[in-house]
Amino acid sequence: MDTLKILLGATVALLLGALAVSYKNQTAPPKPPAGKTEQAELLRQIEELRLEQDRLQIEKQRMMIQEAAAQAPPVPAPVADPSEIAAMKEQIAALEKEKEKALRDAEVADREAAFVGGKMLEGRDQEARRARMIRDSLVIARIQEWVEDPQYGGFATIDVIMPDNVQQGTVLCIRRNTGILGRLRVGEITIEGAIANPLGSFPEARPQAGDELILEPPF
Repeated sequence: MDTLKILLGATVALLLGALAVSYKNQTAPPKPPAGKTEQAELLRQIEELRLEQDRLQIEKQRMMIQEAAAQAPPVPAPVADPSEIAAMKEQIAALEKEKEKALRDAEVADREAAFVGGKMLEGRDQEARRARMIRDSLVIARIQEWVEDPQYGGFATIDVIMPDNVQQGTVLCIRRNTGILGRLRVGEITIEGAIANPLGSFPEARPQAGDELILEPPF
C-alpha cells in the first residue's frame, strides 16, 4: 500500500512538472531542439510509472482474491439421496441375479449339448461297428436261386460253402453290401445244396442269386 502511495505521489509530481514545463515553453521564447528531447524523456518516464502503478494494482487484486479463497470454508460434497442409493443397490442385485442365471443356463446348455453329442457319437460308433462286423463276417453260403412259389411262397436254394457251420435249422443272414437284407432258416440239406425259407418279409428288396449268407454277427 505504501509503495502505491509513493508511486502516486511521484506520478502527480511528474505531471505537475510536465505542466509547468509545458506552460513555460508556451510563454518563454523558443529553445534549442534539445528541450524537446528532455520533454519526451519526461513523458516516457511518466508512462512507465503509470504502467507500473497498473501492474501493482492488478497484483494487489490477485493477492486479495487468493487470500479470500484460502479463508473461505470448504464446500461440502453433495450427499446422495438414501432412496437413490437403495434403488442403485436393487439394480445391482438384479443384475447379479441375471448374471448368475445366465451362467447356470449356459452350463446346463453345455451339459445337454455334450450329452446329445455323446449319444450321437455313440450311435454312429455303434452303426459303424455293426457295419464293420457285417462286412468282415465269413461267407457261409451263397444264394443260387430265389424262387417265388404261389403255393408255398418264396424260398431260396443255396450253395453251402462252409458245411461245418450249416445244419438244419441254422439261421443265416442275407448280406447286401454292409447291411442285412433279411434272414433265412435252413431246411432240407442235400449233397447238391440246401433249401432255406425266409424269416419274415423283404420290404426293401428281394433276395437274388449271388447274395452272400453269413451267421448272425454278435452285435
